[in-house]
Amino acid sequence: MEAVPGTPYGVVYLDVAPVTSGLAVGALVAGIASILVSLLVICFGVAFANEGGVWASGAFAVLGVLAGVAAVVAGLLGQRQIRRPAGPPAVRFTGRGLAVAGLSCGAAGAGLSLLALGLSLAISLT
Repeated sequence: MEAVPGTPYGVVYLDVAPVTSGLAVGALVAGIASILVSLLVICFGVAFANEGGVWASGAFAVLGVLAGVAAVVAGLLGQRQIRRPAGPPAVRFTGRGLAVAGLSCGAAGAGLSLLALGLSLAISLT
């Protein structure tokens, strides 16, 4: 308990329970979505390469890369939010593992989307 200057009274800070970072949760959700969309890129690009599946594969690849980049950005912002020191009355954030998982899933999803798009282009050109 800290005394308020000029008064005989003190200030009591109640313990606030830590909260899971919404940015970290969003990063994980976007990273998983990026991986799932990259599987669609592989399916359309390989299975329907000669019937115009490359166009669908390209459209899904753009979506997969955008979701992956969003996951990486949200994961980095979530880690920054979690690392920030908070004073006694402020809310502390947890979820560092969620942010790291979102980062890795987002990067993997974006990379798989680009790799699958290249594979589908190579198959259609042969």
